[in-house]
Amino acid sequence: MVLRCIAIDDEPLALRLISEYVSRFPALQLTKTFDDAISGAEFLKSKPVDLLFIDINMPDITGIDLVRSLEVKPMVIFTTAYKNFAYEGFELEALDYILKPIDFKRFEKAVEKAIDYYRYKNNTTPEQPEESLYVYSEYRMVKIELNAIEYIESMEDYIKIHVANAKTVLTLMPLKKVLEKLPADKFQRIHRSYIVPVNKIRSIQNRKVKLTDVELPVSESYYDVIRNWMKFR
Repeated sequence: MVLRCIAIDDEPLALRLISEYVSRFPALQLTKTFDDAISGAEFLKSKPVDLLFIDINMPDITGIDLVRSLEVKPMVIFTTAYKNFAYEGFELEALDYILKPIDFKRFEKAVEKAIDYYRYKNNTTPEQPEESLYVYSEYRMVKIELNAIEYIESMEDYIKIHVANAKTVLTLMPLKKVLEKLPADKFQRIHRSYIVPVNKIRSIQNRKVKLTDVELPVSESYYDVIRNWMKFR
């Protein structure tokens, strides 16, 4: 597996640094670099890539506007000296958002995320069941191991993913949407506001499900499903 990538930045020093960093990863192939956004945009129209490293604040067109204009969007890692563009990056579902000066360890973390997400989206190991979930949180993509999910809670337009021994992940997504991303044999909706991992259900009584560390209500419409599932455990 090799990810084709390009870098667009109006700072020559930044391009050299990204080129040097990319060369350390056998899974990345840097096809080309561009010191102006217009040339990079023209290239991408005819030669789509898997991964794009792009600065945001450039003189001719911003990296945000360039990515927004692409019909076929690659995975995007924004590199910038400014923090105030994070929300725009979130809207475009950027894979990551790295502040300059770019530290190699931080760059490595972003690249590893890109490689993992590429495998996840392209199902490069179909013989293995899904073991993780990817969502956008805090202006970047977050990987969550399925076996670490305690339960998922709806907060109107947002959901809270409660993760064992880790910070709760908040993401803009309806509960129905995240349920579609989860393996049907491992997760069950029990209420209009809750999804639970079935292997963490300890008991069900009085229309409440007992998980490892919490009790959650069960809606009437889901009660029989959960009760019948418990019978055959």
